[in-house]
Amino acid sequence: MVEAGEIGGAAVFALAAAAALSAASSLGAVDFRRPLAAVGGGGAFEWDGVVPWLIGVLGGGDEAAAGGVSVGVAAWYEVWVRVRGGVIAPTLQVAVWVCMVMSVMLVVEATFNSAVSLGVKAIGWRPEWRFKWEPLAGADEEKGRGEYPMVMVQIPMYNELEVYKLSIGAACELKWPKDKLIVQVLDDSTDPFIKNLVELECESWASKGVNIKYVTRSSRKGFKAGALKKGMECDYTKQCEYIAIFDADFQPEPNFLLRTVPFLMHNPNVALVQARWAFEFCSE
Repeated sequence: MVEAGEIGGAAVFALAAAAALSAASSLGAVDFRRPLAAVGGGGAFEWDGVVPWLIGVLGGGDEAAAGGVSVGVAAWYEVWVRVRGGVIAPTLQVAVWVCMVMSVMLVVEATFNSAVSLGVKAIGWRPEWRFKWEPLAGADEEKGRGEYPMVMVQIPMYNELEVYKLSIGAACELKWPKDKLIVQVLDDSTDPFIKNLVELECESWASKGVNIKYVTRSSRKGFKAGALKKGMECDYTKQCEYIAIFDADFQPEPNFLLRTVPFLMHNPNVALVQARWAFEFCSE
């Protein structure tokens, strides 16, 4: 759709330009009958002759009018040549060198990252080697529930008709004690039909015993960040020790919290855990 729109816009612009030139030519405002070959005096093409030729074209073929403005245009052209040689050309040259240096930096960075990634895979490095990680007690054991902190999962949405069920369902099926988990759906949808579907989905999971909250707001101020901030203003967030944030198209594995939260619990210096992304349709 975007490519078609861009092509259509370019076509409309070209047609408008052609129509404008045709109208100007028919009114005598421009005269394209002056041969450009005359710029070179019948010989080789010379750029210095373009200005007089252009003056003649814009003058509608009127030599007297062209002569009347040729002196002023020639003076401006001389100024342009000096500015081009003394300011623009050196600036562009510096810009080219800067781009070359930045390109080298990008190549070095990509090479370094690739080497690190290959090294990590080669030695089988795992986060547990650097950070303390201990599994929590089973989620089904009543005596182990005291070890589980309160976690809130935030899912910001905006007209997510295709994926809202998948993301909400994945969050509600996370392996975690139900009394220690809050799923917060932050719906900024502007389509009433989609908003109603998302609310019904939340009500469906709530009827299954999931502590799910459906949150909306009157404006989209701040967009996704604003929605997350609005969600943190709810009273029940004060009892939550950790926050997990998923985009509307994320489908976390059921053991996501069991694998990530222990890093936060056992490492006071760790404030954020970023999990690896995988794509269901890698070819798209």
